Amino acid sequence: MRSLAHGTRTPHALLGILLTALATVVALLTAAPAAQADTLICEQYGSTVIQGRYVVQNNRWGTSATQCVTATDSGFRLTQADGSVPTNGAPKSYPSVFNGCHYTNCSPGTNLPAQVSSISSAPSSISYNYVSNAVYNASYDIWLDPTPKKDGVNRTEIMIWFNRVGSIQPIGSPVATATVGGRSWQVWTGSNGSNDVISFVAPSAIGSWSFDVMDFVRHTISRGMAQNNWYLTSVQAGFEPWQNGAGLAVNSFSSSVNTGGGNPDPDPGGSAQCDVTYATNVWQGGFTADVTVKNTGSAPVSGWQLAFTLPSGQRITNAWNATISPSSGAVTATPAAHNATIAAGSSATFGFQGTYSGSFAQPGEFRLNGTVCS
Repeated sequence: MRSLAHGTRTPHALLGILLTALATVVALLTAAPAAQADTLICEQYGSTVIQGRYVVQNNRWGTSATQCVTATDSGFRLTQADGSVPTNGAPKSYPSVFNGCHYTNCSPGTNLPAQVSSISSAPSSISYNYVSNAVYNASYDIWLDPTPKKDGVNRTEIMIWFNRVGSIQPIGSPVATATVGGRSWQVWTGSNGSNDVISFVAPSAIGSWSFDVMDFVRHTISRGMAQNNWYLTSVQAGFEPWQNGAGLAVNSFSSSVNTGGGNPDPDPGGSAQCDVTYATNVWQGGFTADVTVKNTGSAPVSGWQLAFTLPSGQRITNAWNATISPSSGAVTATPAAHNATIAAGSSATFGFQGTYSGSFAQPGEFRLNGTVCS
């Protein structure tokens, strides 16, 4: 009988090797796809899709100097930004990433345009990279229009200035200081000749933030610059450079729009479709609040959100029958599963406990999915 010397394989051993090799091939074929390669865009209005759902655009319109963006898996970076324009005029471009529709260019799978009254929430997250050797703002844009517009300029532009470097300022003039999304902002309003603009300017640079776009939409409505029966057409995050700008980047961006909440056909005049009862028990330094939200409209309200602003010095420590975020300032109550729908003529209740300093006061206004309640 021949011995099994080195280099000799039994039939079973050969079969094992074959099966191992086959498994390796299958693993390679079924492995997760490689990350998307970075894409350089230098065309004036060039764009590309990232994550299969957002559009990155170069969007150079105020200068003939070269500008290039590099689209990444999670955002983009401004790799070349030649030239400059006067700081007392319009910027030279708006390289950005967006969800929705911009001049007929719609991001894949978007549910925008969507009527404001149908949107229960629009959570978004953004992370920026800043540079110091340029003049620019980091701007998050929210576009509104009375029609489901997919092309051209929209009626009202909401701008959130996360940062600004250099002697630049928003369109119009400052009109107020407001707390939106739990942060304090200087509010500017004006017109650029084509559309109305409301700008929320951060007092200091914000590098990253997760927030609800609808907080800013509802505040804009409260100032008479939009209506509940208008449409949200796109949300965009990027930069407006006046001078240079290479190195600026959106490190990451996410945006979703949750529809199905609110009254499908709100009264354009803004008459209330809801009634809120706010009952409190107050002691030194603390309080509880029991909130009853009644749907006075003729249709059920699903996936509702109740927005209100806690007076200064108040902070929520715990809540029941709803989730309330953030814990102070302009807050939004989101229902639990068992009370997520309020039938016409019916009510939902929730409550919370909190602390306060100074004198105690109640919120001045409540909004159910953007509609002011009585």
